[in-house]
Amino acid sequence: MDPRFLELLAPFLKFLGDREITPEASLRALGLDSMQAIELLFEIEDTYGVTLPDDDMNDATFATAASLWAVVGRALDAQGVTAA
Repeated sequence: MDPRFLELLAPFLKFLGDREITPEASLRALGLDSMQAIELLFEIEDTYGVTLPDDDMNDATFATAASLWAVVGRALDAQGVTAA
């Protein structure tokens, strides 16, 4: 996962505290709710200059940090954008 992604994600996780975001981290358990997921989606799209497919906007995508990053990574690849 890109360090920028982790920095972008952290403010949306109200129960994160001092813990590190791991790939397996449950975003819901860390406090991400549906309204924040929408805001996070916009932040990701603005930060990385990509559009995430509507078909990927579901609970499975927002389940863990790794599942969300996988969708972002595919969008970056599809649109020829680099993460760094």
